Amino acid sequence: MTNSQNLGTIEATNPVLAVAPLKEETEMLRATDKITALYCRLSVEDMKEDKKGGKEDVSNSIQNQKMILLQYAKENRFPNPTFFVDDGYSGTNYDRPGFQAMLAEIEAGRVAVCITKDLSRLGRNSSLTGLYINFTFPKYNVRYIAINDHFDTIDPNSTDSDIAGIKNWFNEFFAKDTSRKIRAVQKAKGERGVPLTVNVPFGYLKDPEDKTKWIVDEAAAVVVKRIFKLCMEGRGPMQIAKLLQEEKVLNPTAYKRRVGIKTPSPETDDPYHWNTNTVVHILERREYTGCTVNFKTYTNSIWDKKQRETPLDKQAIFYNTHPAIIEQEVFDKVQEIRQQRHRRTKTGKSSLFSGVVYCADCGAKMRYCTTNYFEKRQDHFVCANYRSNTGSCSAHFIRAVVLEDLVWMHMKAVIFYVTRYEAHFRAIMEHKLLLSSEEKICASVKRLEQAQRRMGELDRLFIRIYEDNVAGRINDERFSMMSRSYETEQEQLKVEIQTLQQDIEVQERQIENLEQFIRRVHKYKDLDELTPYALRELVKGVYIEAPDKSSGKRRQNIRISYDLVGFIPLNELMKEETA
Repeated sequence: MTNSQNLGTIEATNPVLAVAPLKEETEMLRATDKITALYCRLSVEDMKEDKKGGKEDVSNSIQNQKMILLQYAKENRFPNPTFFVDDGYSGTNYDRPGFQAMLAEIEAGRVAVCITKDLSRLGRNSSLTGLYINFTFPKYNVRYIAINDHFDTIDPNSTDSDIAGIKNWFNEFFAKDTSRKIRAVQKAKGERGVPLTVNVPFGYLKDPEDKTKWIVDEAAAVVVKRIFKLCMEGRGPMQIAKLLQEEKVLNPTAYKRRVGIKTPSPETDDPYHWNTNTVVHILERREYTGCTVNFKTYTNSIWDKKQRETPLDKQAIFYNTHPAIIEQEVFDKVQEIRQQRHRRTKTGKSSLFSGVVYCADCGAKMRYCTTNYFEKRQDHFVCANYRSNTGSCSAHFIRAVVLEDLVWMHMKAVIFYVTRYEAHFRAIMEHKLLLSSEEKICASVKRLEQAQRRMGELDRLFIRIYEDNVAGRINDERFSMMSRSYETEQEQLKVEIQTLQQDIEVQERQIENLEQFIRRVHKYKDLDELTPYALRELVKGVYIEAPDKSSGKRRQNIRISYDLVGFIPLNELMKEETA
């Protein structure tokens, strides 16, 4: 059930004098400084239920509850009536601002009587409602009255008190039944591809002609594209947020409020302040590729409102449901970059190669080293596993300016060759990729079959030890130890099987990846300088080899792994083409 964000309110009415109280109420009203708490609650579901008949003045409306409660307080001479209101809050839990404010007053000893229109207004959780009525209220000498249910704790022998538990159970059943119906409707809509999110992502608007469709909000889409572009250039979420703030770009909440779009997010003091989490949320939102993603989160029950993330393989994804703001290739590359988060230097300086440079021998990332006193030519990369006399790797070292020249020279050669000799490049790379993928696929399939057979064996072994335990052939302690061991191995095998299946799928898409890489290269046929965006889109990793000093001079070699195709044997290709 969804709660609105209206805050609970406390309203003190005009005090009602306790004139000529009934004899049995004399003790309760002796302390006229205590208040009479008039509690009102209305949930979104209650609103919908009451409006089914098309009534203007619905029975459960806050205004109607206030009128009933105040009238009852006056007629029964209850002093100092004060309203506590929760408008738009579910009764399935008690984490409501109005109720919590009333509870604070009760625990402070400032409440004599608590009155609600009926038991369901107090709550729809039978266990907690019973706890408050039978334990909390009596503990603080608070008399509780539910008017329409004729329930009053001052008369515990009343037959109406006896059936209060049944009414509380029925109120809970109503909440569960309503929740089931809502979930069923949402599930049916979600499986049809109708977007379940109420709040459209920043960058989109609801189509005026069909509220279930989205159209691009051009002004906001420009900001979304810029955020992805900055990430492709190697900037982290914090750097992006800082830059947007410096450029006085309205944050999503401020922008939506400025153009009149409803948003549940609270307004910020500074409309240009960008939170790092906001940037991360935009970078990870798959809907920008033009797809609808449903069932991204779930709750365990109507009592537990905590939103939990649904595993990606269980989410419902519908492609090409609305115009894309970000290309799928760019989105996938950004997710890859986000996984390669690199350590910021204390100086705040960064290199366009940060996160993509690796040691060719040990495979560790190369650290970017700089100080405020370094000139640009002094900035360098060094293997993270290198420590003088103590590290596990040798001193793989390269200056940043040298690395930039070597990478740009290689990229220019690749771009020139692919755009000029595309047919030859495609033929040679297809053969190379097919040989490589066939070998890897065979190995992966063989290991996958072994893992699946072992999973079946473990199931049979578990059944056998269970039968031995029941028959008394092995004791409980040994059964517990063996079953834990089998379960642990099964969990590891499940992860391995999933990884192998994904690897096989990747290998089977090698030719498709080659065509995608060629398309990317053609985008940069007129590139005249190395840009961070081009580097991130074309290059997956740069591997620095140990320096070669055999000739008496220091020679530094690098190897470049290109995205989607891996290492390109450029020298061999050019020899074959010119032969």
